[in-house]
Amino acid sequence: MAAIYTSPRLHTPMYFFLTNLSFIDISFISLIFPQMLAHFFLEGEQVCLSECLVQVYFFTLLVTAEFLLLTAMAYDRYVAICNPLCYLTIMNKAVCVGLAAGIWITGFMNPIPHTLLMSRLSYCKSHTINHFFCDLRVLLTLSCSSTYTIEIFSYILGSTFGVLPFAFIIMSYVKILSAILRIQSTKGRQKAFSTCTSHLTVVILFCLSMCSTYMQPASAHPVKGSKIFALSYAAITPLCNPIIYSLKNTEIKNALKKKKNTK
Repeated sequence: MAAIYTSPRLHTPMYFFLTNLSFIDISFISLIFPQMLAHFFLEGEQVCLSECLVQVYFFTLLVTAEFLLLTAMAYDRYVAICNPLCYLTIMNKAVCVGLAAGIWITGFMNPIPHTLLMSRLSYCKSHTINHFFCDLRVLLTLSCSSTYTIEIFSYILGSTFGVLPFAFIIMSYVKILSAILRIQSTKGRQKAFSTCTSHLTVVILFCLSMCSTYMQPASAHPVKGSKIFALSYAAITPLCNPIIYSLKNTEIKNALKKKKNTK
């Protein structure tokens, strides 16, 4: 984020969206792992329901924002490769800022309904959360109230802000692949492939693990499998993103070297 901010050459739509993605990754780690480590090292550490619901709210916010942001990044790659002559006109500063603002506003609004619905549930079963954070699906299994409305609502929101963006990304990459195969230059094809491979890898890691976890009934939600998928989207994906996008990116590596030499 610092390298992109201080390097005028990196003030492009692709790196603008990458800065937002980096912020989401930092937020994911900050939201989940400090509390998890506290529970590991402090025996008898407890978390109240209100704290759990706050974590659920911000977790849903970040998940929504990342799905929409990955979709915006796919659209950016689509315009860059399929319509390069009009790229700077289409993806101008106002459009990029508007997309980012829409993503974050939607992210803040999306979790409100089912977080409020969850706050009205009665939790008369075990108060032990068999997970390393306050996962929505695990909390539903602890409630002795009917969770049917929340589950239906979750499926609707999950389809709208998860499945549909994922389908849009796949459609974009079908068109991108078709455009890349028409490029005559071998070097041009390799450059286009390398740019898209990074984003597609992150999409597969994040979207498939999230959809596998949350697009199924809570009653059929295996806790062990949930933890494995949660580790993928909460830890592995944020860990891989800097490697996939930055350490393999020549422009960012040059910016980091320049920043280091300046110091």
